[in-house]
Amino acid sequence: MRIAVLGTGEVGRRLGSKLVALGHQVTLGSRSADHPGATEWAAAHRAAHGTFAAAAGGAELVVNATGGLVSLAALESAGAENLAGKVLVDVSNPLDFSHGMPPRVLTPDGGSLAEQIQRTFPAARVVKTLNTLTNTVMVDPDRVPGEHVVFVCGDDPAARAVVTDLLKSFGWPDGRILDLGDLTAARGTELVLPLWLRLYGTFGTAEFNFAVPRAPVA
Repeated sequence: MRIAVLGTGEVGRRLGSKLVALGHQVTLGSRSADHPGATEWAAAHRAAHGTFAAAAGGAELVVNATGGLVSLAALESAGAENLAGKVLVDVSNPLDFSHGMPPRVLTPDGGSLAEQIQRTFPAARVVKTLNTLTNTVMVDPDRVPGEHVVFVCGDDPAARAVVTDLLKSFGWPDGRILDLGDLTAARGTELVLPLWLRLYGTFGTAEFNFAVPRAPVA
């Protein structure tokens, strides 16, 4: 599959590397075509790089791995026409560090960033996932023992199915991929971040995750 990963930070590079390893054609998107980090990463991974628009335009699926507070601007730079009809996997979190640590989660109008992205780009097929765990665990769930889970939500069931298949290829088993339904569920998954950050500080490591044990059905 031709996949654009928008964002050259640690999350974007980690996801891009995993997707390359799985045999996908990956383009790392950034603000400028000659971004040094993107150029170096692409050379090391025999992948492509380019502007947000160039990456998204040639892709079948787009991953938003930009910082949550700049995601809308990055996606606008990518171009609505380059996102239309495509699955847009949103792994970002709207974290505001302007008042120091811990950061605040900004929830526009009581909703979520994912819903705001969907409203801004109505022809895209937005799916929220992977935003409640660190990037090493995103692509290698066995780094954390136990029956921990990854959440998926989006308004388009077919788009959720595409993303679920992608998560399976990362090593997430069926029973540990929790489909939460429509995109309003992103309000909850984004608001998990304050707890996640507190646990990070308590444990001294980011390599943990949430499990959701359930009682047997009678």
